Amino acid sequence: MTSTALTRIGTLITNDPSHGTGPLGVLRDAAVVVEDDRIVWVGDSARVPSADERVDAGGRAVLPGFVDSHAHLVFAGDRTEEFAARMSGRPYSAGGIRTTVAATRAASDAQLTENLTRHLAEALHQGTTTQETKSGYGLTVADEARALRIAADHTEEVTYLGAHVVPADTDPAAYVELVTGEMLDACAPYARWVDVFCERGAFDGDQARAVLEAGIARGLRARVHANQLTEGPGVRLAVELGAASADHCTHLSDADVDALAAGSTVATLLPGAEFSTRAPWPDARRLLDAGVTVALSTDCNPGSSYTSSMAFCVALAVREMGMTPDEAVWSATAGGAAALCRTDIGRIAPGARADLLMLDAPSHVHLAYRPGVPLAHAVWQRGVRVR
Repeated sequence: MTSTALTRIGTLITNDPSHGTGPLGVLRDAAVVVEDDRIVWVGDSARVPSADERVDAGGRAVLPGFVDSHAHLVFAGDRTEEFAARMSGRPYSAGGIRTTVAATRAASDAQLTENLTRHLAEALHQGTTTQETKSGYGLTVADEARALRIAADHTEEVTYLGAHVVPADTDPAAYVELVTGEMLDACAPYARWVDVFCERGAFDGDQARAVLEAGIARGLRARVHANQLTEGPGVRLAVELGAASADHCTHLSDADVDALAAGSTVATLLPGAEFSTRAPWPDARRLLDAGVTVALSTDCNPGSSYTSSMAFCVALAVREMGMTPDEAVWSATAGGAAALCRTDIGRIAPGARADLLMLDAPSHVHLAYRPGVPLAHAVWQRGVRVR
């Protein structure tokens, strides 16, 4: 076994109150010892045990690697023209997804793999050590299964999203039958999650329920694209079915907030989508004050949120969504882990996976304080330094 000690950490965010102060479990002048792929010790830098190697943080901040629990990275093509038109005044519509579907179907396995791995590397370079990704740009049995097979070769958090939109010239009822039958059979072996876009222009509440219940019956856990464009049944359906997360949560009724507060479903907010579509911002303050668990994710996709930067999303959440820097950092790390039902990531404590982000800054607050600045100084994933 090989051990590494990170010493002289100016601010250590453990996300474990038993190891430090406040909800973030903050330690000052701290150290962390990693052995193979696990954290084995956390404490005062002056008392750090011996290790095979030492890394002097020089007063820099260290936090858990970002956990991005919502992205769409298996795709081909470009929607620059759509973005430019939208910035000129055209509102976002779910129909834009079909542009990417056509390009993705036409791409080779090698092209899709190259695009996926490039985006994963881009995110990792910025400190994202756990990355979820979905299908949803194939919408045929073969193309959806291909997307998930490619994704499963490169990330452990894979989501079946055959119910992204109904393909053009396809009967919605027939497509739901396909998604819950033959397509599910082909896709379930590669996925951990089932998802559905429960929204105007995509799938209504009854259709979404059918998709989710079919996936759950096949052993997949549920997550839901919910309440992005309008109020609707998505959030309450997610809570009723015990979904791990309801994602977007932009337009919420009081009943939606109450349901989230009473249940275990995480509200995953995706500020990159609002930034890129000029849509109203989700009200994170309303959710947090109600006691809802909130996660932040990028929603990285070619149409409505083409960013892989979790740091950018932290800054947006603080500036536009009513979150404090502490809350935003927690949501981008431990919150993302909660949205993936994971306890081994999103925190720095003995037994947790050694996924660490060292900032070229003395405090995690700099993620919001210095928006757009590349602050990732070093990154460890599973105990291996990858930057």
